[in-house]
Amino acid sequence: MDFKGELAARTALINRELDRRLPPADNFPPSINEAVRYSLFAGGKRLRPGLVLAGAEAVGGDTEAILSAACAIELLHTYSLIHDDLPAMDNDDLRRGKPTCHKVYGEALAILAGDALLTATFALLAELPQSGISHERVTRVMAEVAEAAGINGLIGGQVVDLGAHETTINEELVEYIHTRKTGALIRASVRTGAILSGASDHQLQKLTTYAGNLGLAFQIVDDILDIVGDEQKIGKPVGSDERNKKATYPALYGLEAAGKKARQAADNALAALQEFGPQAQFLRELVHFVISREH
Repeated sequence: MDFKGELAARTALINRELDRRLPPADNFPPSINEAVRYSLFAGGKRLRPGLVLAGAEAVGGDTEAILSAACAIELLHTYSLIHDDLPAMDNDDLRRGKPTCHKVYGEALAILAGDALLTATFALLAELPQSGISHERVTRVMAEVAEAAGINGLIGGQVVDLGAHETTINEELVEYIHTRKTGALIRASVRTGAILSGASDHQLQKLTTYAGNLGLAFQIVDDILDIVGDEQKIGKPVGSDERNKKATYPALYGLEAAGKKARQAADNALAALQEFGPQAQFLRELVHFVISREH
């Protein structure tokens, strides 16, 4: 598989679908539509919606039927980035090499843009029965996505992350933050595609193990890049985690040991896919991509 070519094709597909499903930038009130589109189309590899499609493929599903779900996951991810960047949160000025939403449109509009994307997430998921997906599967996915976005997922991870500098960093704390702030949405992405495509309990268990380890590898590499990465490639200044006293894997284990932990997680992710055939090749290639990425 030409993974980079396949990833680019999927990115283009998701971008087309997002553009088609969102109101035009000049729709009234234009300020909010501009802010939403600015953040949504500011770049990104669309890994999470790609995982939705790949989760479906792994169990023989129809990716065309679940495009709404893939787009919904990207809306949710972008909402989380807008809010994470806010001064009251991580206080970042750049995202993917561009000024963050609040730097361009102000804090109030950035908050509302994030809120708009979050609510639109569930509107898109609600469209899935129109593609022939059963209401039972859609309801199950909506509950899982809500859980991944809520106190037991993204929000819970962010809350603990905000207060992490006030306590001693330990393995339990770092794991709690990153299995929720990063890992929850990655797991939900893979599981969404699989559930909507009728995965068996055994298949879903294996894919969940895969996603958990992929999320761990992704986060550790992200932490490492914040220390040794190229600012031009990353699109934001390096060293912010250390300056903000963030609870990260390198801070806890050191760079070398953190790297080994990332590689072990990658191996575990690949092992979870052993029973799947060539239809899961994108998921396998993604592991290699994540562990070797430079941005």
